[in-house]
Amino acid sequence: MPTLRFTKKTKLIKTDEFSSVFNFRKRISARCLAVHYQPNDFGFARLGLVVGKKVAKRAVDRNYMRRVLREFFRAQQHEINPVDLIVRVQKKFDKEDFLQIKQEFESLVEKLNRRTQVQLPVISVVPVQISE
Repeated sequence: MPTLRFTKKTKLIKTDEFSSVFNFRKRISARCLAVHYQPNDFGFARLGLVVGKKVAKRAVDRNYMRRVLREFFRAQQHEINPVDLIVRVQKKFDKEDFLQIKQEFESLVEKLNRRTQVQLPVISVVPVQISE
């Protein structure tokens, strides 16, 4: 069974990593969240978070939003296709909106998985008759 830990290798930390995802210009939006994504070659999803001061002035509110989004990612990380994703908060949310934000995150993950579905080539098998 895969571990559900949020390890260092599943985090986007460096500015270059964030820049490459933003420059890839693929995005899915909902009411409170926007997800920027880029396929990667690591075989697992990696997460970056952006919660600006324009969204929530107080650091305690920004940290709460980051903590909640990290938890949603941690619980679903093995269901997400191998992509680098940055979740950007567009509208402030708090404890009263928890279930709504969870549903929004799950729907964004579903859309993301549909968009980044790996198309495997179709191989048709033709029976060969051997004559004696």
